[in-house]
Formats: sequence, C-alpha cells, structure tokens
Amino acid sequence: MTDIRSPLLVNMPEIQLGAHTLRSHGTQVARVHMHDWLILLLLVVIEIILNVIEPFHRFVGEDMMTDLKYPLKDNTVPFWSVPIIIIILPFTVILTFYFIRRDVYDLHHALLGLLFSVLITAVLTDAIKDAVGRPRPDFFWRCFPDGKGVFHNVTGDVQCTGSKSVIKEGHKSFPSGHTSGSFAGLGFLAWYLSGKIRVFDRRGHVAKLCLIFLPLLFAALIGISRVDDYWHHWQDVFAGGLLGLTVASFCYLQFFPPPYDADGWAPHAYFNMLAESQNGNRSSTDNVSRLTARQSEIESSYVQPHVSRDNALDSNSILEDMESGERY
Repeated sequence: MTDIRSPLLVNMPEIQLGAHTLRSHGTQVARVHMHDWLILLLLVVIEIILNVIEPFHRFVGEDMMTDLKYPLKDNTVPFWSVPIIIIILPFTVILTFYFIRRDVYDLHHALLGLLFSVLITAVLTDAIKDAVGRPRPDFFWRCFPDGKGVFHNVTGDVQCTGSKSVIKEGHKSFPSGHTSGSFAGLGFLAWYLSGKIRVFDRRGHVAKLCLIFLPLLFAALIGISRVDDYWHHWQDVFAGGLLGLTVASFCYLQFFPPPYDADGWAPHAYFNMLAESQNGNRSSTDNVSRLTARQSEIESSYVQPHVSRDNALDSNSILEDMESGERY
C-alpha cells in the first residue's frame, strides 16, 4: 500500500508516548510561551474594564418601545454556568486526550488556544456591546419596572426610573455574549475533536461527523435560549455565533494543522520538536564522522614516515648487495 503520511512523519522517528509529559517538559514549554500567557492576562484586564464602563445609551422613543416590551425573565443558561460550559468542558476533553497520549505539547497548545479563543471573543463582544448600545427586547420593563413609561418632553427619549445596573445591562443586546462565548469554546472543541479522531480521513465514517456536530448543536441551543428568554434579538444571536466560531477557527489553526491534513492530529509544536530532534541527531552524527576522519588523518601522518623510512632502508641494503657483488 502507498504510504499517505506526510514526508515529515515518514522521514522522522516516532516519539514514544509519554516522552514529553507535563512533569518533564511542562515548565519548559510554558516558559517558551510566557509572552502568550501575559497577553492572556492583559485580555482579562481589558475584559474587566469593558464590563465596568457604561455602554452607549441609544435613543429610544415611545414608538420604538413596541418591540421592546417583552417580559423580563431569568436566564435559562445562568451566567455562572457559561465558563463551565465553554472552558471547563472543553478542557476536560483536552485533559482526557493528554492522559491517553501523554503529550504536553498538545495539552499546552490546546489549552492556550482555547483560552485565547474565549478571551478574544469576550473582548470583541463586550467592546461591540458598549459601542452599539442596542436595547434588549425586555428593555421597557428594565427601564420602567412599574410599567409607566416616562419620556422627555422635547427629545422624546426615555427617562428610565429603574435600577441603574439593570438599565445598564439593558443596553447590551448586540451581539449575544452567551452565544459568542459558546461558539468560541465549543467551536474550538469541535475543531480539536475533528483533528484527534481524524474526521476527514476519507473513509466516510459519518458517525465521526455526528460527534463533531454535538458541541456546535449545544452552542446553537444556548443561543436559541437567549431569544426564548427575551434577552436578545435573533440578529444578536446570529452575529454572536458567527463571531465566536470565526475566532475559534483562527485560534485553533494558529496552534494546529487543519483537521483534513495528514498531520492534523497533533500541534505544530510537536512536529517542530521532531524536526529539531532529528536535526540534532544528524548534527551529532556529522560531528562523530568528522572526528573519526580527523583521527584517521592523524594516524596516517604518523604511519607514513615510518613506512617511508623502512622503504629507504630496504633500498640501501639492495644497493650494498649489488656493490659487493661487483667487487667479487
């Protein structure tokens, strides 16, 4: 059969599973990517700031309240559960593959890609929320808890009488943070699984595709719940899903080959390590060969004078014999 593996896998020695574990190489790998972890901390700080500042208060007239009078409901998917769904759940799957392969490169880069996917999406989402300031579908009841609308006599803008924190949250409809975060975390998980189980191996196993669609379906249901709870318009959910999945795709491909690639089952760093390992072995072999050649040259330089001296003695003895023969 024809070997369909990439030249890198064909030419390089296979590293034994467990050769690069969290204990043996974890600190070394993390140190190499120290600047990436610092950027993650910076993203956390930016995200906190974006949640503290006041969003743009868009003009809302009395005639616009028709589409903003949906009832104020609790969240089907609570805020506290979102980090569990989009970070802890994917990380559990990543950790499971680490215990199977014992590859710290895969563990580190998958975790780093997941966190980047979620945090970049969160920063983009909240930055857009604050800039757009679109009212939520339940904005009327946030603004007027007693149901009595109050509007400015001149401008016609709303004069909210509700709690400031509730009103502030009411101006953050576009895009949906639940949806964008779900597609960022679970979308990354779908990419990760597709590479690990080799979905695109051209063998036609549809069951693998079904497994990949499960995280995406879960994320889609979370987005639909935001419309059902009247916290978002459908456009908010659609934009949030598109944003989260796009960022997840970029972050995954930053650390891993595409799933349809022959090397799609491991991160780029793993194959870079293999290449450096082979180059190191080749350099050691070349050095040994050069030392051996040099030693041979040195030995030959000592051997050749002795050989020449012996040849000279033999020649002299022959000449003496010839001369003695002529005398007699």
